[in-house]
Amino acid sequence: MDEPDRRAEAMKRVRRKRDFQRQAVTLAAVSVLLIVIWAASGQGYFWPAFPIAAFALALATHAWHVYGEKPITEEDIQREMQHGA
Repeated sequence: MDEPDRRAEAMKRVRRKRDFQRQAVTLAAVSVLLIVIWAASGQGYFWPAFPIAAFALALATHAWHVYGEKPITEEDIQREMQHGA
């Protein structure tokens, strides 16, 4: 892979990490807001758990794509081409 390609891939990774960080901050802010609404409405059943859990699941999926998923290599492509033939 030449230098411009490596730079483009690095920029893509940086963007994905920043997007993840923004999503994490948004989850925290929305969670606090939902809990404040719950507390102000007389508490009772803790309904904010459901939207918070759904958003956290989406955040965990995003984290996997950003930090856990390995990039596709030429070897992966060749192996898949052999399986498809």
